[in-house]
Amino acid sequence: MGDEFYGVIKLITGEEIFATVSIDENDGDPIIMIQDPVVMKVLQNPTGHYVKVRPWLELPEDNIFLLKYEKIITMTEIKDSQMINFYQRYLNEDDFDVELDGRVKLNSQLGFVTTVEEARKSLEILYNNNIES
Repeated sequence: MGDEFYGVIKLITGEEIFATVSIDENDGDPIIMIQDPVVMKVLQNPTGHYVKVRPWLELPEDNIFLLKYEKIITMTEIKDSQMINFYQRYLNEDDFDVELDGRVKLNSQLGFVTTVEEARKSLEILYNNNIES
């Protein structure tokens, strides 16, 4: 079993996979072992560029996959610390979008503190306490 490295693999299907890669020579018939493969896509909007990260395969519960060498067009090691950081953050958290400057893209769950009903009740209590004072 070879050393593990972060790499991008382009398959004959056109897919580009970012994963932790290891190569097993397997008696002259190399097999590529990929762990936690994802697809990273750089997108842009009016506020800047961001990276969308999603699993390569949506349904499997396994995180290690084997690829035959003949299914690969090219493969390269990734040494870009920012891309490796995005990948590691994705593995440690739920699905997220990250701006290239490090900001997290807004979604409906960010900043959620309470429901409208609970906030209304709390404000009414504060208001009523101020009137009584």
